Amino acid sequence: MAKANVSFWVQKEGNQPDLLCGRSADYMPTKEYFPILVCSTVVLGGLLRAFLKNSEVIVLTILSLVGFLIGQLAYNFVEMHQVVYPLLRTPSFSIYCYFSPLIIFMAALNVDFYILKNVFWQVVLTGLISFSTAFIVIGYVVLKSNKDSWDLQSCLFFSMTLGMTDPVHSVNSLKTIGISKMYTDIIRGESMIICGFTSIVFGVFRSNILSISNFRELYIITGLSLDILGSIICGYWCARIIQFILTDLFSNALTNIVLCISMVYLTFYIVEFLGMSGMVALVTVGLNLDSLSFKPRIELIITKFLIMFSCVYQHLIYTFFGIIIGCGEIKYLQFHTLVFMLILFATVNFVRLLTVVLVSPILRHSNYEYNWRWGIVIAWSGIKGVFSLLLAPDIHNLAEQKVESPQLFILYIQVISLMTMGINSYMMTYSARTLGLCAISLPRQMAMQNAIKHIQEIIQNRITLFKTEKILTNVNWTLVEEKTKIEYIIPFPHVSYDKKVKEESPTDEVLIEEARLHVAIIQMSSFEKQCNDGVLSVEAARTLIGATKSYCHIQGKFMSIYDVSTYVRARSWLMKFKNILTFLEYHEDKTPLFLYGNNKFLIFIYHIVFSEEFEYAGHIIRIMYICPMIMHLWPMARELNVSALILVNYYFVFLYLLESALKITILKSRYFHQHWNTLEFFIMLIGIVDIFCIYFVRLRPDHLVLIQFTVIIGYFRIIRFIPLIKVLIPLLMNIVDVQIKKRLSLMYSITKGYVKSQEDTKFLIKQISSRESINQKLYEILETNKRDAVKELGLIEHEGRDVVIALKTKQAIRNVIAKALKSLTFLWSRGIIDKHEGIEMNKVLLAKIKSLNNFPMAIPPPTPDKYLNNIIWLENKDVLIEFFKERAKLAYFDYGDVICKEGEMPQGIYLIISGMAILQSSPPTFGIDRSLRADRESTTRFTEYCTSGDIIGELNCLLKCEIEYTAICETILQ
Repeated sequence: MAKANVSFWVQKEGNQPDLLCGRSADYMPTKEYFPILVCSTVVLGGLLRAFLKNSEVIVLTILSLVGFLIGQLAYNFVEMHQVVYPLLRTPSFSIYCYFSPLIIFMAALNVDFYILKNVFWQVVLTGLISFSTAFIVIGYVVLKSNKDSWDLQSCLFFSMTLGMTDPVHSVNSLKTIGISKMYTDIIRGESMIICGFTSIVFGVFRSNILSISNFRELYIITGLSLDILGSIICGYWCARIIQFILTDLFSNALTNIVLCISMVYLTFYIVEFLGMSGMVALVTVGLNLDSLSFKPRIELIITKFLIMFSCVYQHLIYTFFGIIIGCGEIKYLQFHTLVFMLILFATVNFVRLLTVVLVSPILRHSNYEYNWRWGIVIAWSGIKGVFSLLLAPDIHNLAEQKVESPQLFILYIQVISLMTMGINSYMMTYSARTLGLCAISLPRQMAMQNAIKHIQEIIQNRITLFKTEKILTNVNWTLVEEKTKIEYIIPFPHVSYDKKVKEESPTDEVLIEEARLHVAIIQMSSFEKQCNDGVLSVEAARTLIGATKSYCHIQGKFMSIYDVSTYVRARSWLMKFKNILTFLEYHEDKTPLFLYGNNKFLIFIYHIVFSEEFEYAGHIIRIMYICPMIMHLWPMARELNVSALILVNYYFVFLYLLESALKITILKSRYFHQHWNTLEFFIMLIGIVDIFCIYFVRLRPDHLVLIQFTVIIGYFRIIRFIPLIKVLIPLLMNIVDVQIKKRLSLMYSITKGYVKSQEDTKFLIKQISSRESINQKLYEILETNKRDAVKELGLIEHEGRDVVIALKTKQAIRNVIAKALKSLTFLWSRGIIDKHEGIEMNKVLLAKIKSLNNFPMAIPPPTPDKYLNNIIWLENKDVLIEFFKERAKLAYFDYGDVICKEGEMPQGIYLIISGMAILQSSPPTFGIDRSLRADRESTTRFTEYCTSGDIIGELNCLLKCEIEYTAICETILQ
């Protein structure tokens, strides 16, 4: 039978059939039965999962045994061999490309990028140490203990494959017992680094299989570095494309799912086609996507589809590789095979334990608490899975020396994978529960009790309300109350508490720390809700969530708006760059024409120098000199055109001299006030010195120092192009202005979203803690942070008022349209609007929202006349508006200005038409003289905000009494 290079087992020589098993087809092969096998596997896997819930390892073991039995039947019976023959002819790399993209993408999508970023270097070092340790120890054990005559190269490939930790199964058991996501993400991040690096190594050897002995160390290191960098760049831009597609307002859920899965496979295949690692690219894609990258509720649907496909793929992989093992000869399965499996299992766990010991000093320096308890749990997390299994056939394909039983590579890895899934998963769960890592802290329990108590109160209030309804008069309310009663039960019964801690009441420090974590969670939920409602941009919400997660691990730290500003690092370098450009900008110092009297020559030169054509001519001269400069720098061209280059140099120096002379004639001493003129004068002097040097070299051709000096001066001709920067400066200033406006808009949106989150959190303070002292302290912290954020809003508006006006206008339009969409949904659900009409109206409103992407970034502030028309109680009341225009005086206040002080007599009545002011006052006296109640005077200051349409000082003017508050501008105010 003819050999094909696309087969599963690659054979270079010999007369063995080019198949995964050792038996070729002596009949006309057909593929009509193979789809039945695939569908039957999917159905069997689904039935097993339905009956054996929470027993994934048992399902995979049964499917592997079923596959082995099918393989044995195929080995002995032609009819069954005809069914599995298409699988045996499938290239191993094709199976890897079919199954791995979605699984690795799902694993990366479940990792929190912000948590991983905080411990990025620790995770990278942990992954590299784990890979190196497994590579050395497993490779040595396999080389010494295996009796199947594997060469060194096969042993090393086998050690790399068996050293891979599965990013899906390594944390599945921890997620079900309530372990913090930060620890599961660290384990999963390390697993993805190992998988990505191993796939790159296999890819390098796979693409150079014929010249594997000619590799050099430097070439391998360079290739690996370029593969990693190129894969990350491709993955990043693919993530941006997927975000753009998934956030389209007009796409539906089905379109999003199809496009997302298609883009995952397309990215993998394109990156692999370019010779890089598709797995690293998809890890980058998954890490760059979060809940804000999808439309609301789409992420849950896509995640469910990914879990479904991943589960089906794993069932198929274990069944298919069971078939492949069964198609081999049984004579190679001896007692030593079983012994070697146990040796490998012990070695894998020893390697994991050794890795934990080596990386413990690194993990202790991470931002998260790491101790010996977590070390024990992580030591059991070396679970192998589908990625090791998918790369197992390449051990035989890439090895120089072929073995007689290649199916043993798959057998060992598949058995070790199932053993680690069962034993290690159980030991991880048991260790975490025994060591108290699943224990719920006492403050956390109190918070859960408060939440359940609040829910029970809502239920009781609802029951009380239902009792008043006439239609529910004969209901057995005693039974309803009994069935709806909620009792607090600790979710995890295997909890190890210290009895003393259990009996003692937690201190305020412990409770405030637990409350701080609750505040961070509430704030992140608020940011995400604001983004889904269109109040907050995606970039602003992502920045706020990232900042919250970055500061969340710092004990006792409540994130303030200044921390967010530090996290963003918004405008500093842009403003500095703009100041540099402003300094370099060319300004013409135009002299009045009458100073030259009737001197026609000077008037003629004046018109030449200050014309646009003169400036453009200077730029054209410098551009024309590019070609002679290239010839001067190119040795061969310079030797062939020495005389021509000298003449061209004379010509251009003469033009520079003429330009400077004309400007000096008109500007005189003011010529040197402009730095660009000084630079051009210096360039002209250098050119004259260059000419004289060339002249003296011709007179003294044997003077070595003179020749060297002339060569150096010749290279200085390149500075003649520096004045061309004058043309780019206006363009760069426009670009910088746009970026500054974007940053200002982003910071204003971030600050406003932060203020809204503080307000949302204050409503939930009583649900966070039941202790009054904690609630009061939380309220003070949140109120202080809110005031700081409001001040920051005023500073931003002071810096870019037109930008803030545009952003506020855009958000107002978005809020109005969002309200219209909710009203449309309500009318549609009640049948008032037909389905077709509802769809068309929905498209119109969505088109209006989409058009806001082209909304101007800056809008000039309206005139005071227009502001008056926008005040609610003056709207459509022309008489009152004219009254204010005639009688009132327009006053402007800047940020921080004091409008009036507490205790002063009023100077008039203030009507705010734009801006915001803060009113701060002492507690009310209720008519009692302050001197009589000075000993009971409260230090609490009352705060209130006034905006457009509010009036300040009206009662004080009417009653002719002192002002009882201090009014301070929080923004620019009119």
